[in-house]
Amino acid sequence: MKQTTRAEMPQSAQSNISNLPAGATCKFWNWVRDEESGTRTLYLDGVIAEESWFDDDVTPKAFKADLNAGEGDIVIWLNSPGGDCIAASQIYAMLMDYKGKVTVKIDGIAASAASVIAMAGTTVLMAPTALMMVHNPLTIAIGDSEEMQKAIAMLSEVKESIINAYEIKTGQSRTKLSHLMDAETWLNANKAIELGFADGILEDEKKRVQAEDVTFAFSRRAVTNSLLDKVKPKISKQNKGTPIESLDKRLSLILH
Repeated sequence: MKQTTRAEMPQSAQSNISNLPAGATCKFWNWVRDEESGTRTLYLDGVIAEESWFDDDVTPKAFKADLNAGEGDIVIWLNSPGGDCIAASQIYAMLMDYKGKVTVKIDGIAASAASVIAMAGTTVLMAPTALMMVHNPLTIAIGDSEEMQKAIAMLSEVKESIINAYEIKTGQSRTKLSHLMDAETWLNANKAIELGFADGILEDEKKRVQAEDVTFAFSRRAVTNSLLDKVKPKISKQNKGTPIESLDKRLSLILH
């Protein structure tokens, strides 16, 4: 599939998505359809849900409705510093349940909750300059020691749920993933690929086409040289050694 960039996407290809229904939080996603290929592209830019999806039934339904409004493979351009872990969890689950192939392309940053969404990609590609960041979940708690203990227990369970997504994608041990989160680890594209968080680096379509042209030119030259070798006149090799007639005469003289 063509490595379509954001700048190349025609304005006419944007789908007509209705406004969010009453009671929904701010919309942070945008769907676009390429009229030529039919590929649907989802853009996730900025914070994942300015307001939490906790106790919000409307916004998740709106996102799911947009996701299921079409079919086939989809591409997700992801550039987000993170956001609400509940929203990220629901988006992750929806994408994992989607029937088509999901290709995630990280062109800026996929940090915190956004890294969880990235794990839903059938294929995850990162720009050479992109970054991914994993860390422990955060919250704000007010109250006495009992409330603080509840908050700690809640954060521990949230962390385990995030590790579930990381483990499925990377195959790394839970202990190692936990240590990466404890250290608030930043991953460039190569490191993310090494650890299994990503599958490859976004290619430059122009360079890839040029490489194919060079390969074709080399192959064509090889064929031409082969044909020239076949039409060259063959130079017969002169026979070396003594003719058989001369040997017969010598043998006859010796016998007589």
